[in-house]
Amino acid sequence: MNILVTGANGQLGNEMRLISKEMTDHFIFTDVTEVEGLETTLLDITNLEAVKEVVKTHKVDCIVNCAAYTNVDKAETDVDFCRTLNAKAPQNLAIAMKEAGGLLVHVSTDYVFGGDPYNIPCREDQKGTPTGVYGLTKLEGEENIKAAGCDYVIIRTAWLYSEFGKNFVKTMLNLTATKPQLKVVFDQAGTPTYAYDLAKAIEVVLKDYTKEQPASAYSKTGIYHFSNEGVCSWYDFTKTIAAMAGHMECDIQPCHSNEFPSPVKRPAYSVLDKTKIKETFGIRIPYWTDSLKVCIENLTKNN
Repeated sequence: MNILVTGANGQLGNEMRLISKEMTDHFIFTDVTEVEGLETTLLDITNLEAVKEVVKTHKVDCIVNCAAYTNVDKAETDVDFCRTLNAKAPQNLAIAMKEAGGLLVHVSTDYVFGGDPYNIPCREDQKGTPTGVYGLTKLEGEENIKAAGCDYVIIRTAWLYSEFGKNFVKTMLNLTATKPQLKVVFDQAGTPTYAYDLAKAIEVVLKDYTKEQPASAYSKTGIYHFSNEGVCSWYDFTKTIAAMAGHMECDIQPCHSNEFPSPVKRPAYSVLDKTKIKETFGIRIPYWTDSLKVCIENLTKNN
């Protein structure tokens, strides 16, 4: 199969680069900018004709969309560009895959929830209740993909981190090593997700799709949830990061969300129910602290 990966220089895109080395498929890694040492095909996914041209040239069978506008606070004022990247671009990819008769694997977010006070893990068929522009545009992207009529697997994930790029784990490793005291919110609960584990789940989907071809329609088309197993607050997450890194000098204290004013209300509880993806694809998902340990060990080794 010829597999095109968008946002290939981001956290998940870099993990897909690693995963590709274990697979026999041909990968085309695309992004809007080049990074030294990384083979990248320049592609603006907000341009439908450009997407169609690349799909045609490389005879693309599947697109894995790792690209997104993810600055949750900035999205509140940068509405048009956020919508273009999170809602319009996925529609372009879906249209291209519909025409090519291929599969779109699209990564979405737990931020499609949050407006209702949940206290049990969110299921795929729950109504989306986003509280800000980021979540709203990601939900619009999902709807646009469904409307395009292509085969698709939409995977909602949460609290993504890895050895690549900027993320919460790397920030907290730095802060807990350099600050005498930190305050971290305890009234937002969710589940951290190691981007490598998500990439491995996408690999399972891609292999399953290859196996099922040439069916007229992919039988497993739909929305799925994936994060690591378990649940914690950002405070618990930080305490665990510090403990694993041996940063015991930092005094980490819990605080309320309103102590950190933000232009957008974040979900208070966005734990994802992963029953569907586990049963459909036979995926075993690691517990969040086990994956965090692997990531921190890799970061320590590389430093």
